[in-house]
Amino acid sequence: MRTRFCWPKTSLSSQKEVQTLEVGEKFLRKEDLPLVEEDRVREHLGKVDIHKSMSPDGMHPRVLRELADVIARPLSIIFERSWRAGEVPEDWRKANVTPVFEKGNKEDPGNYRPVSLTSIPGKVMEQLILGVINKHVEEKEAIGSGQHGFTKGNSCLTHLIAFDDGMTGWMDEGRAVDIVYLDFSKAFDTVSHNILTGKLRKCGLDEWTVRWVENWLNGRAQSVVISGVVLFNIFINECTLSKFADNTKLGGVANTPEACAAIQRDLDRLQKWAKRNHIVTEIRE
Repeated sequence: MRTRFCWPKTSLSSQKEVQTLEVGEKFLRKEDLPLVEEDRVREHLGKVDIHKSMSPDGMHPRVLRELADVIARPLSIIFERSWRAGEVPEDWRKANVTPVFEKGNKEDPGNYRPVSLTSIPGKVMEQLILGVINKHVEEKEAIGSGQHGFTKGNSCLTHLIAFDDGMTGWMDEGRAVDIVYLDFSKAFDTVSHNILTGKLRKCGLDEWTVRWVENWLNGRAQSVVISGVVLFNIFINECTLSKFADNTKLGGVANTPEACAAIQRDLDRLQKWAKRNHIVTEIRE
């Protein structure tokens, strides 16, 4: 495996050497550095599917799984240095891409989603990063209650119940109700990387992890595979409508011209938000 890492600059403080990362006016000290435990790496390697194809770096899943006890230690060192340096090895960026048909005309290339086969060690590192992001999101309650997709304790069913409860309540009162079903077109593939990393920092994620994700995103020709749903939930969190991943809906009382105008204003605000964030919205039939 070819790797190349650059360590952050060091400085002296209180008569002892302390490794720091400068971020504006904020300094992260040595004790804040991310750590990668050997046991965690061994655990992830033990779950590798040996029936998967060989990744572009030439490492077969069976070899990695059967040698987990031997390679867990050196891999944990590589992972830790990659995380601290905010640099991703070149081999982890390589991918064999297969187009998978979604819907519509099979002659239209736009109806295919690219699925990437990437480095297995890279995927293990990805899972370690994902664990940190998930823990932060849960502890800080960074995802609003309106998002039911891929969030702990929520599902398609909770999404349906929460939304329909409000709508049926108005209908039981004899009010007319309008509901608009929306979809963020190809949202997982078109998220702006710069806007995303800005939102990761805004939600309070530690700088080491943000820098690693930022480096992981840069220079990739295909869509992101570092649990896109989790990153997308953070990206779309400012949109306060009822959501399940990239599907959302807007409803409201529509028994007067003023009420209808209020729904239209909400749609206009959503459209402006989507435009600022470089996302295309579609009204679903």
